Amino acid sequence: MTRLALLRHAPTAWNKAGRMQGVTDTPLLDDSRADLRRRCVPVPYAEFRALSSPLSRCRDTAALLGLVVTLDRRLVEMDWGEFQGRTLTELRAERGIDLITNETRGLDFRPPGGESPRDVQARVGPLLAEIAAAGTPTLAVTHRGVIRAIYAQAVGWDMTGKPPHGLDLYALHVFTLERDGRPQLADVNIALEYR
Repeated sequence: MTRLALLRHAPTAWNKAGRMQGVTDTPLLDDSRADLRRRCVPVPYAEFRALSSPLSRCRDTAALLGLVVTLDRRLVEMDWGEFQGRTLTELRAERGIDLITNETRGLDFRPPGGESPRDVQARVGPLLAEIAAAGTPTLAVTHRGVIRAIYAQAVGWDMTGKPPHGLDLYALHVFTLERDGRPQLADVNIALEYR
């Protein structure tokens, strides 16, 4: 089985404000950049082949950690459609029961004009199969929505209720990939190290 480590980009101003970023290309905070300059990916994950979402928050996270990456569009964040740039508080006040009903759909939750987590699973599935077929341990710098979609598939979580594990958004999460690319959870919450 092939190992896959996933790492979310460092915080942006929209993360700090609770805004849904989706495919909007928001930059890292200056504090995030300073923190990343003091950090590194722990061995053996630092030696894995590295991929990144093409959005600058992921590319910059990878570069500041000293990773040389290949960009892959399939690692881009879930498209939040009309919800991009909005906060959950704003949306709940505006959309009320309609939003709550949509949220209960779990993997099939879909913002207007956007993607569902199940769509994200379908988008990254071929990439996971390619990684498994190559047999090369891989680290991908990506987004919360992508990590949660792969995690959900790995543990059989339908994305309703709380996940089986508490996921640190700024740590590595490691999976093993079956030959067809199906992920299995191997480890969660592996912290970045200080140089």
